[in-house]
Amino acid sequence: MHRLIPLFVAVGVCMLVGVSGSVVTASSVREWYPGLAKPSWTPPAFLFGPVWSALYVMMGASAWLVWLAEDSAGRTRALVLFGLQLVLNALWSLIFFGLRSPGWAFVEIVALWVAIVATMGAFLKIRPIASALLVPYVLWVSFAAALNWTIWSLNR
Repeated sequence: MHRLIPLFVAVGVCMLVGVSGSVVTASSVREWYPGLAKPSWTPPAFLFGPVWSALYVMMGASAWLVWLAEDSAGRTRALVLFGLQLVLNALWSLIFFGLRSPGWAFVEIVALWVAIVATMGAFLKIRPIASALLVPYVLWVSFAAALNWTIWSLNR
């Protein structure tokens, strides 16, 4: 049981990032985002919550697996990278929705993507499965970056 506590903490922290982002940006999501021009391939709004929830669980599990590798070289660096990408994840919502700035949000999401890839590389050296758990996340963020760019382009 003592090994599961860090799992619950890791998943909880990741979920907290998502919840805090949605609370801070809720009014823009309701009032501003619907009025933006969006590409035809924009996913329906109801899909974002379940997708992000699943991703946050996988992210937390990934960090937990690295956390358990106490004697691994590079563990601290890998977890710092994970923390950095988590901060960047939270910042994207604040920039896109809070500041209503798709252009700056695109710049930020590129930095987020780089941080995720760096985290995956660091996790791969410690626990390959931890890196693999982040593949859906980097794919979703890649899609989100394309969507972000297109929304910015359509609304300049």
